Amino acid sequence: MKNINKIISIFAILLVMVSCEKEVFDPVVGVYNPPTLEDVSGNYVFTEDMANDVFKTFKWSAADYGFQSATTYKVQIDFAGNEFANAIELASTTGTSADITVGALNQKLLAMGAKTNVGNDFEIRVVASVNANVQKLISNAPVMNILPYKVVIIYPSLYLPGNYQAASGYTSDWSPDKAQQIYSIKQDEKYEGYVNMVGNGIMFKFTDEPNWDVNWGDDGADGTLDPNGSDIAIPEAGYYRMKADINALTYSVMKTDWGLIGDATPNGWDSDQNMTYSMDTKTWSITLDLAAGSIKFRANDDWALNYGDNGFDGTLEEGGENIPIAEAGNYTIVLNLEVAGYAYEVKKN
Repeated sequence: MKNINKIISIFAILLVMVSCEKEVFDPVVGVYNPPTLEDVSGNYVFTEDMANDVFKTFKWSAADYGFQSATTYKVQIDFAGNEFANAIELASTTGTSADITVGALNQKLLAMGAKTNVGNDFEIRVVASVNANVQKLISNAPVMNILPYKVVIIYPSLYLPGNYQAASGYTSDWSPDKAQQIYSIKQDEKYEGYVNMVGNGIMFKFTDEPNWDVNWGDDGADGTLDPNGSDIAIPEAGYYRMKADINALTYSVMKTDWGLIGDATPNGWDSDQNMTYSMDTKTWSITLDLAAGSIKFRANDDWALNYGDNGFDGTLEEGGENIPIAEAGNYTIVLNLEVAGYAYEVKKN
């Protein structure tokens, strides 16, 4: 009987231990109070002479999780009505206030695609978080109408030094200060751009500046970036789209050839007119007869990657609108994918 009692006791203790263990890993739930952002709504006009001025010191109440916690707050902005689907982060802090200068905010608004001839409605919010097991708490989202000023946008960039540089027209090999760059158009640590890579046994790395102080390679050749990692191998020479996400530490490469397509071209929407790459100008171009109609740029004879122009301002967007050709004639079309904000030119000869 004593042995049976011992067995029952041990079993009971194990049940308690398993129950306690389970409770540790369960997500924390409860009734929480989100932060409240002070009202910053209003109409604002930015000018270049205000660039160094503090635009706003955003202030909010502390989030209440019902227990003491180390809370991180992120201040986000997006176009009004977009439900923060493409939110841009303005600040991250463990405090309950953050400020931003006019110049810094103006730069971010332009990168988002804000117009400079009319005011734009934006929503601002604060997102509180503790850890993955606790839900995020989101503040109210006041609306601000802001008219930014036009400037040349200086986008964050990564450099791509490698042993392809000299043969590809980027001066000397393994020189970050001479290497092609890729850019973070949304200033969100996600970078994209194009680079021509000539030669055999092509290798490269990513650097944060035009030097080797901070660099990333790939130790396992698995698409994951490693600080000071191994050189990244490219299987064959070609013109590559490069993507890198520094927050997620991932990257991808895609070989491309470019063509022109559209009902203005000789083959209509059925097939591309192949463009030619120049290592001297670092651009793709084609000269041909066009009819009145429209065109787009397409990679690899496939619609998976194509560029059009939303707003017809000379800057390309992936999957953008068809580019109109007003009248028939002989044209030279130039595509420049090695600048921040891909550009093109349509010139009638």
